[in-house]
Amino acid sequence: MSGGVDSSAAAFLMQEAGWDCIGATMRLYQNEDAGISAEKTCCSLDDVEDARAVAFRLGIPFYVFNFSEDFSRQVMDRFVCAYERGETPNPCIDCNRYLKFDRLYRRARELGCDCVATGHYARIEQNENGRWLLKRACDPSKDQSYVLYSLTQEQLAHTQFPLGIYSKPEIRALAERAGFCNARKHDSQDICFVPDGDYAAFIARRTGRAYAPGNFVLEDGTVLGRHKGMIHYTIGQRKGLGIAYAHPLYVRRKDLERNEVVLSGNEDLFSDCLTARDFNWIAMEAPADEIQCTARARYQGREAACSARMLADGTVFVRFEEPQRAITAGQAVVLYDGDTVLGGGTICSMED
Repeated sequence: MSGGVDSSAAAFLMQEAGWDCIGATMRLYQNEDAGISAEKTCCSLDDVEDARAVAFRLGIPFYVFNFSEDFSRQVMDRFVCAYERGETPNPCIDCNRYLKFDRLYRRARELGCDCVATGHYARIEQNENGRWLLKRACDPSKDQSYVLYSLTQEQLAHTQFPLGIYSKPEIRALAERAGFCNARKHDSQDICFVPDGDYAAFIARRTGRAYAPGNFVLEDGTVLGRHKGMIHYTIGQRKGLGIAYAHPLYVRRKDLERNEVVLSGNEDLFSDCLTARDFNWIAMEAPADEIQCTARARYQGREAACSARMLADGTVFVRFEEPQRAITAGQAVVLYDGDTVLGGGTICSMED
């Protein structure tokens, strides 16, 4: 229970379905970890109290589990390392993989719980062969299946997503009828440990390192100006470059060896292929042959038709029927067959 309306509604729906529920909130970081003054009330503490109030109203036990060390190592450190490699990570995916469905999952099993239920908008079904499937939410505007692609068969068998068949307005209305204090609470938009959205400042605080400035260049090597350090930029970025040019320029790629940020026009940001590592297949075993499917290469990205095949080193090569804009290393690519998630992995290359 995060303190938000979605996880509160999930607890209500599980209880209504006859489950004996325990409410649990994960304490993931201290104020100082997120650059929040120790004198201020951390938003995560307010969230804990909202979750506690909902649990009290439902009459269920409530626990706060301190997983801050795991979160620091598995999410914050991975976030920093990815940026230092020139990637743009999605920490919500790592939080699901290493905290919600690993650390919390294991704690739930220790407590004798049969499953973990969360407020994610997605669905779980079992096919005729007994294989567990991850499927999109019925409300496409809220679907979160993209950030859940790392779930294993065992985890899917012991996970419940009761919100998957509802829309957000329906969930808010349900919470209001239940008298929850957070029925109209705003959804969190930012990365929880970077509340001001300044990722580069967070990375610099966490590492204590200065990131050397370098040159903005065109593909032919023409120097256009100076950048503030690699961690300040991501593929496809236009704002904040401070470069005056005859036409709009965007970040095309980052050359870590030369400490250069290569800029281009929008038309040069498109690519028709990518390779992904650490791939998790859900709906099937790793296919021996090329498959036809659709794919999304970023959380809010457009889904597109593609082919996918396993390579000898275990990575997955994806080729789109039409070029996609600003495919970015560190982001996830998730493959779909209709509403069913086939699998997903971390993008590591955008070349043939």
